[in-house]
Amino acid sequence: MTALRPERDSSGAPYDANDAYGEDGALEAAVDHLEDPLTDPLPGQHPSPWFRSGSAEQERRTPTGQQAPTETPAPPEPQAQEWQQEPPQAPEPTYEQLYGAYAPEQPTRVPDDETMGLRTADTRRIAQAAPTQPGPTPPTPTEGRAARRKAAKKGGTRPTATRPGGAPLSRVEARRAERARRPSPGAVISRGLGEVFITVGVLMLLFVTYQLWWTNIRAQQQADGAAHDLQESWAEGKGKPGSFEPGQGFALLHIPRLDVVVPVAEGIDKQKVLDRGMVGHYNEGATKTAMPEAKKGNFAVAGHRNTHGEPFRYINRLEPGDPIVVETQDTYFVYKMASILPQTAPSNTSVIGPVPPGSGFTKPGRYITLTTCTPEFTSKYRMIVWGKMVEERPRDKGKPSALVN
Repeated sequence: MTALRPERDSSGAPYDANDAYGEDGALEAAVDHLEDPLTDPLPGQHPSPWFRSGSAEQERRTPTGQQAPTETPAPPEPQAQEWQQEPPQAPEPTYEQLYGAYAPEQPTRVPDDETMGLRTADTRRIAQAAPTQPGPTPPTPTEGRAARRKAAKKGGTRPTATRPGGAPLSRVEARRAERARRPSPGAVISRGLGEVFITVGVLMLLFVTYQLWWTNIRAQQQADGAAHDLQESWAEGKGKPGSFEPGQGFALLHIPRLDVVVPVAEGIDKQKVLDRGMVGHYNEGATKTAMPEAKKGNFAVAGHRNTHGEPFRYINRLEPGDPIVVETQDTYFVYKMASILPQTAPSNTSVIGPVPPGSGFTKPGRYITLTTCTPEFTSKYRMIVWGKMVEERPRDKGKPSALVN
């Protein structure tokens, strides 16, 4: 601030310009020094006596000699300086600083489509890892046109292998993963052996099911059909006693205690007689035995204990005195169970002789012998049951009491 001008002084004294500069001609000299007011230097550098520093305290007195009140000079307003520059900015990080080891090699030329297709996995991995670091995310290049054409020919897009986190694998990693998914030779062999064992196990299970279940059903059907045909032939008068062809049925065997009624056929052929659920009569060579109507002799028969109808499954449960009845076209032959031989060798044919040893019979008579395999589900030994005839009853007199009760 400058002192009040003299003309505004309250004393009313006339203003003299030379009085402000102290001597005559000072005002003109100051004005002549300023050739162009527009070239006036900045504050603090002006040589004009009109400029007074804002930091120096000025004493202003009135013409009366009193000191004027002191005012704190206001700070100069900041002036815009065109030469002042903006504060420097930090340089942008480079591609290598942003992505480090993931930064792909910058080619000096534009790669072709095949190269771009091969680098797709690496660039996708870079794009996946880039957001974890500051800075802009680089664009992910797309696959080349050749790869897209191949995918279009196959009718879809190529599958991209990924890590558990979702990041795609590189070509080398994808090949290693593919090799790891391929089974080793040992795994292929073990898998093949396992399939063979499973197949063999299934076949064995099917065979056991066939032997234990289906053969019984089929043999019982065949035995029932043979018994029905035999009874019809008897009703028509075609089943006269005499010699019979191998496999031809001629009688019915009743075992009331076991609830068994089974046809008796000529011979012990496995396929023609025994496997069809019937009981076979020993009639060949050294094993030939008498017929029921013979006055003396041993009527011996054989049957399966397991599978194929298993008519003799439970003959071991017979007790002495249990009836065994043989029914023919004209007669009922009733026997009483006498004894049992739990086990003997298959080669022991004496058990079906006219007077079997071990049966308890001491002289020739009219006997019956039942033979079957033992133990169950094997054919290692034979079980023998003997009986003695106690009644011969014509059919026209009705059934015997053993079949009625």
